[in-house]
Amino acid sequence: MLVKFFATLIEFTGKRRLEIHGPKTVGELLDRLDETFPGFKEQLEKGYIILVNGKNIEHLQGFDTPLSDDDTVSIFPPAGGG
Repeated sequence: MLVKFFATLIEFTGKRRLEIHGPKTVGELLDRLDETFPGFKEQLEKGYIILVNGKNIEHLQGFDTPLSDDDTVSIFPPAGGG
């Protein structure tokens, strides 16, 4: 699957995109990313939004959302302002 990083995650990982194969759920993907980039999950505690094929995982099955190698996962911070 293709994982796209945005904003501060680009700085943290040093990448804009990454191909990863194998994780079956969003939770497994996050575990793999945390192994590859130690402290990755801590970055998510700052309020990042995760989309699978353009759909927010909050409207799917959360961290149990199933993944396949054809999916695109986008991870970015929520928009600020007001």
